[in-house]
Order: sequence, then C-alpha cells, then structure tokens
Amino acid sequence: MKLTEITSEDYVITDDLQLAIRAARTLGKPLLVKGEPGTGKTQLAIEVAKALDMPLLQWHIKSTTKAHHGLYEYDAVSRLRDSQLGDDKVKNIDNYIVPGTLWQAFASDHQNVVLIDEIDKADIEFPNDLLQELDRMEFFVHETQQLIKANHRPLVIITSNNEKELPDAFLRRCFFHYIAFPDDSTMRKIVNVHYPDLKKNLLEASLKVFFDLRDVPGLKKKPSTSELLDWIKLLVAEDLPADVLQADNPRSLIPKLHGALLKNEQDVQLFERLVFMHKKNNARS
Repeated sequence: MKLTEITSEDYVITDDLQLAIRAARTLGKPLLVKGEPGTGKTQLAIEVAKALDMPLLQWHIKSTTKAHHGLYEYDAVSRLRDSQLGDDKVKNIDNYIVPGTLWQAFASDHQNVVLIDEIDKADIEFPNDLLQELDRMEFFVHETQQLIKANHRPLVIITSNNEKELPDAFLRRCFFHYIAFPDDSTMRKIVNVHYPDLKKNLLEASLKVFFDLRDVPGLKKKPSTSELLDWIKLLVAEDLPADVLQADNPRSLIPKLHGALLKNEQDVQLFERLVFMHKKNNARS
C-alpha cells in the first residue's frame, strides 16, 4: 500500500522526515521524534493531522503526569461527596470515570493523530507503563471490569527533548527520527513559509547573525528555529533595515532585539564581554 505524501503550506517537511512518517504508519508504531527545543516537533503532529484530515488529540506531559492519566481517571472524591449528599448517580460508577486522551482515541469512529508531547518530562517509569497500551492498543478499566480496544489504530507521535534516556523496551516499540537542526538551505525554506515577502537583504543579514550567534562558544542556550522566526517578526514590525544587523565580526555588536534570541542573563553577559573584548582589541590595534 502506497501511503499519501504529507504536504503542508505552513511547515517544511524534509524528505527524511517524510520517510519517517511513512515508516511509522506502515509499521503501525508510534513515531518518536527528538530534536532541539524549538525545531517544530510539536507542530509536526499538528501539520500531519491537518494534512491527513484526521482529528488531533494532544496529551502534554508534565513532571507529575502518570501513564494512567492518558487512559482514564477515577474520581473517587466526587463519588464520596455525592454519596454523602445522597445523590443517586453514585450507584453508577461510570459517572466517575473520566476518559483520557488514549481512551478518546481508541473509542473514536475515525482514525486520529495522537500527540504525546515531551514524554521525557515525566517519571522514568512513565514510558514503560504505556508499553502494552501502545503496543496492543487496548487497556483494562478495573473499576468497571471493561476492556477498551481501539476501533482504529491511531497515528501516535511522541516528542522528546532528550532530557532523560527512554527505556530500551519502549524504544523497541517506536520508529525513531531525530530532527536535525536546519541547515542554511532548509532554514531559508522555513523562513520563506512564514515570511514569503521578506526582503532578501534582511533575510541574508538575519540568517548570518543567527547562525553566527549559534556558533559563539559557551552559550548556555543556543537560539532555536522558533526564536529566529520570532526575531524576524520583530525586525519586520520595527521596520529595521538590514544594515543595522550587518557587521564584519558577529561579536562586534549585540544584535538588535536580542531578547528574542538570547533567553538568559548568562548568555547576554557572555555576548557583552565578547563585544567589549572586540572593541578593546580594536582600540589597541
């Protein structure tokens, strides 16, 4: 079966990413996507759902998230309160079972795209606790003695920022793809998608500053693709000419509106020191 190519007017899907999506769909396995923060991992799921005309269900993971939250939650507190008030609905336990994201996907009459976003934020046992559910596409509700099976296997996209290692048993059940940081050519395509009317000289100047900044040694947090797009939006809004960004040496000035690119005081101070040293060396020569 030849699968339809994923296309998007709002997102640059590279050939290798296109291949990864097809592979995950063919195997019926979750697509595990890693990459630097800001490289569009979350947006990928949104664009895939849009391109395939499928509903998107999103499960954003926090440090306190447990695997069962994605299946269902039993609201025992509400049931106890209702029993104290003499409410008749306590007789039916179904009234206190709240379906989670995976239950909603399994119960759907249509195939869904399910985003499990930033899985590495959760406890280390979290991925292992979802092994059977994602593999067999079913789970058991103990309170109602009910087996929930997927009507249609959803396309599951899992993102990770690599904050912690994921268990081998979990990795075996996924198709893996690493979104490499865009090179100059790919970045130009990304910028063009968002700012098709951007002046060429501003594009050239902003990309030079951006990539030069990422190459500065010692940066605690390198600026990401999403931050570049925010920065360009500000440059356009402020109607800044390209020549205010241009410099022979990237360390000779702090970029205009650098707060869109440098996100902590250590990196700002580092860049200020580099600019100071550059000016000092120029004064001596």
